[in-house]
Amino acid sequence: MIKSYFIDLFTKNKNLILDESEQIREFMHLLMIPTNTGVKWTKEEIKLLKKHLKHLSLYVPALIIFMLPFGALLLPVLAEVLDRRKHRRDHE
Repeated sequence: MIKSYFIDLFTKNKNLILDESEQIREFMHLLMIPTNTGVKWTKEEIKLLKKHLKHLSLYVPALIIFMLPFGALLLPVLAEVLDRRKHRRDHE
């Protein structure tokens, strides 16, 4: 139930998040590491993702959730929503 709330929240803001994240060169690459490789994020990668999300939260306030304690636990949900390949597969 909580996961579906965040999926809805991120989906509603998906285009804005994608548009703004394209301005941050490595953000999408970092976010998709577990999806593309099956390897978990390192502590340094999570730290960098949080830095980028802090910047993105200026444009998409819903992303401030990642700054809260344990906010990194929601990173896989965000990656799932923003996964462009999944979106293409769903429409084929």
